Amino acid sequence: MRFRFEATAIDTNLGRHALQDPAAGGYASFEGWVRDHNEGLAVRRLEYEAYEALALKEGDRILDEAAARFPISKALCIHRIGALAIGELAVWVGVSAVHRGEAFDACRYIIDEVKHRLPIWKKEYYENGDSGWVNCERCATAPRHAHDHVA
Repeated sequence: MRFRFEATAIDTNLGRHALQDPAAGGYASFEGWVRDHNEGLAVRRLEYEAYEALALKEGDRILDEAAARFPISKALCIHRIGALAIGELAVWVGVSAVHRGEAFDACRYIIDEVKHRLPIWKKEYYENGDSGWVNCERCATAPRHAHDHVA
């Protein structure tokens, strides 16, 4: 269960394969894609930057927290850095567990915490020629988890 960055396309098949466990009956994943708009502006492309040393440690901490909160078998999160085109996969989370409910809950917990806590920044390039660093107000507040479990 590790968090990592990729500078090239994320191979979801490899990620899924790493999560296979004969004791797991459920698997859930989340894919975050680059969309073509944000706050009324047409987006042409974007770039992700990260403070990698800190983000890797905190990402691993989030995965460890998910394992402590939910009875899961394995979890993995991969986030892109660098330039991405519209439609490309920006972040992937996968979780395997004995039951599907725990896999879904842990997957949601991981992506919410990654978006809230990791030092990862997104710069959008717009069709009108402007660009800007995205400051997501939703990300500034702590995520609420509907199914908080304590193991």
